[in-house]
Amino acid sequence: MKVVAIIPARYGSTRLPGKPLLDKTGKPLIQHVVEAVRLAGRIESVYVATDDERIAEAVHDFGGEAIMTRTDHASGTDRLAEAADTLDLADDDIVVNVQGDEPEIKPDDIDRLVSLLVESAAPMATLAAPLDSDAAEKPDNVKVVLASDASAMYFSRAKIPYDRDGLGIQYLLHLGIYAYRKKFLLEFASMPPTPAEQAEKLEQLRALENGYRIAVSVVASAVPGIDTMDDYETFVARTKQ
Repeated sequence: MKVVAIIPARYGSTRLPGKPLLDKTGKPLIQHVVEAVRLAGRIESVYVATDDERIAEAVHDFGGEAIMTRTDHASGTDRLAEAADTLDLADDDIVVNVQGDEPEIKPDDIDRLVSLLVESAAPMATLAAPLDSDAAEKPDNVKVVLASDASAMYFSRAKIPYDRDGLGIQYLLHLGIYAYRKKFLLEFASMPPTPAEQAEKLEQLRALENGYRIAVSVVASAVPGIDTMDDYETFVARTKQ
């Protein structure tokens, strides 16, 4: 069984155009992500999936592997599926989707995700982390509620579950990393959008609405992503400490 990581990366980020190529640390941001993923013991190969020649060139310059994809993908998952389909993978091989703006992703968390999917009958898996009540109010912090078997019951931008009696709920933040069996990834990308997915703007709901399980493992904490220039400047400062 092969295990590969694919990092979708595009140039035209709405809030931070050219984000993968920001290089105030002496390395482009996408290189930091690739190097972090390479430290995961269960990942055999790392690829960057992009539709931009500038990003592909930067990846090649630091010795990485880039896969060119179409320019008309509606989501990173669609780009991931196209890239995975070009690789020599068996149906049960595992594809890990890593966000291209998380340079501090923890290799141990990636390994934990891979192990979760290997040991599960679910076709896909993801991670979550504890979230405090105030942060759970923010729609950008996607929450997940788990069933007793640690599979996802629902993901939402709303603050779920609703703590009616003030019992002190432990909210869970969904982390944007996934592992798929390759056959399911291609099936998932071919499914039409579903009502809850369209309402919440959360692709993972498509799997739940079609009756598929998503295995979830809760890790100690989330890592900061890079959404804005302020986020990036803070990351640069951390790398210099």
